[in-house]
Amino acid sequence: MLDRDGFRPNVGIILLNQRNQVFWGKRIRTHSWQFPQGGIDRGESPEQAMFRELHEEVGLHPEHVRIVARTRDWLRYEVPDRFIRRDARGHYKGQKQIWYLLQLVGHDWDLNLRATDHPEFDAWRWHDYWVPLDVVVEFKRGVYEMALTELARYLPRQDFRNRFLRSNVRAREFERHPLEHGAPAGLDLPPGGSFDPHPDIPSASDEPPPKNSAPSSFPTPR
Repeated sequence: MLDRDGFRPNVGIILLNQRNQVFWGKRIRTHSWQFPQGGIDRGESPEQAMFRELHEEVGLHPEHVRIVARTRDWLRYEVPDRFIRRDARGHYKGQKQIWYLLQLVGHDWDLNLRATDHPEFDAWRWHDYWVPLDVVVEFKRGVYEMALTELARYLPRQDFRNRFLRSNVRAREFERHPLEHGAPAGLDLPPGGSFDPHPDIPSASDEPPPKNSAPSSFPTPR
């Protein structure tokens, strides 16, 4: 389903944990990293497509997340000819996307990269909000920058004091019952997932993320 300009409607998903880190997935059998995304089927609204893709690509259901914000308008990128099937060249131009900012209200173990028979990712991790765009396929980098910038102002506020208290409770619990935990303290490994599968990408810092300095010229999403 293409619009009159040759762009296919699509949704993109920026999924946050409670530390405002983002789900960062490695495309299956490649070295490219990206956010979940997918096409909008005929008759679907962008929100319906988002929830469908959320389950198909990372195994989550609507009750596992809350919608924080979405981009107001379509964000477009063109696909180079070498990535377009021959029978689509001349009328398919690229993707136009509505991006959603979601926060995980479930658990890390709710994520499942093998929720369908056609997985999109073979590894994932939590990463600081401003992801390294050099590991994203080149023609998508501009849209990623626009989506991250527009949605940055809606990042939930964090209570680091409460987080510190909770982390201390978890640490003490692990010390009392070390054999009840199948992984190091604080590490939840979902089916088919990995927190640090690529040695060239550093682990997310345990320090609070820096205050975002994204521009504030974007309209409030509807």
